Amino acid sequence: MVKAQSGNVWTEKATVMTERDMERVLRRIAVEIVERNKGLDDVVLLGIQRRGVHLAARLREIFKAEEKVKVPAGELDITLYRDDISTLADQPVVHSTSLPGDITGKRVVLVDDVLFTGRTIRAALDAITDLGRPERVQLAVLVDRGHRELPIAADYVGKTIPTSRSENVEVRVKELDGTDGVVICERNGGAEHGVEA
Repeated sequence: MVKAQSGNVWTEKATVMTERDMERVLRRIAVEIVERNKGLDDVVLLGIQRRGVHLAARLREIFKAEEKVKVPAGELDITLYRDDISTLADQPVVHSTSLPGDITGKRVVLVDDVLFTGRTIRAALDAITDLGRPERVQLAVLVDRGHRELPIAADYVGKTIPTSRSENVEVRVKELDGTDGVVICERNGGAEHGVEA
């Protein structure tokens, strides 16, 4: 399959996670969150826009079904905290930020789809600092693809996928894409790209 993305042509190279794989991975991450925090007291899920929001919602549903606990969940947009905002379009698309309440003193679990350079997470931490002072911030990602540029690591990782810079890891969720899965795409020509997370 060939697709256009940001003016580039990408070719699907491999499927690395199916719908069933994603469900299994999220259930494992949910168990790890419960174990590390010795329960879910004071845990708050914050999904990073866009796909992280839907992954956080799924974790919340797992907690509700398995632990019988309604974990507060919110949405975090980091667009205005990005360190490359000056290189983005004149009118960057800003999504919503909504908190389920005061996060001060809470254990915030940031949820994102792909951990790459670490710059998205740095921006998320800056955003959180403006919103409150959590007791602890943890990071859960579906995929860690390496190539870190900042000293940031995830507490919970669904799958580590070694990639080259000429590849892109694309997470698909039913809510936005109509299907669940993770694929690796390669840009035609194999040149390095600047997508960061």
